[in-house]
Amino acid sequence: MSAGVFSAPVAGSGYIGLKPNPSKLFPVKDSIGWSRKTISNGSKTHCMKTWNPIDNKKFETLSYLPPLSDDSVAKQIDYMIKNEWIPCLEFDAVGHVYRDNSQIPGYYDGRYWTLWKLPMFGCNDSSQVLNEIHECKKAYPNAYIRCLAFDNKHQVQCMAFVIQKPTS
Repeated sequence: MSAGVFSAPVAGSGYIGLKPNPSKLFPVKDSIGWSRKTISNGSKTHCMKTWNPIDNKKFETLSYLPPLSDDSVAKQIDYMIKNEWIPCLEFDAVGHVYRDNSQIPGYYDGRYWTLWKLPMFGCNDSSQVLNEIHECKKAYPNAYIRCLAFDNKHQVQCMAFVIQKPTS
């Protein structure tokens, strides 16, 4: 904590301890044109868009992009392998969390996607994962398919992206 951020208590004020001095916590730099009354993000307001939540499902990283080519998927998987993460494939008919059987807090029917085979421990080439992706697409052509990366040292999911979304 830097000196001067808090001022001494005022005698008889009933305030015990140090009282914050707002002018030192949030300095106003009038010399470059900042105003005490207005806050603006400047010229970037024209770039802002509102997300439409109605019938607009978005999934994981890269889901806003057009479908990824095999080369693009291979680059993502090469990144996983370079970081010593374990690739894994999952698929699901719905593709998002839903609540059909119960409305109690913390209960979701569709919380987990179905695992395609086992995580690919020891995978050292993106072509191995691409072969599994093609098999999964062939077996479940109308399912959502995503690729995950797990860090087995930290026991966490590091990355996930959608590979296939149903067209209908």
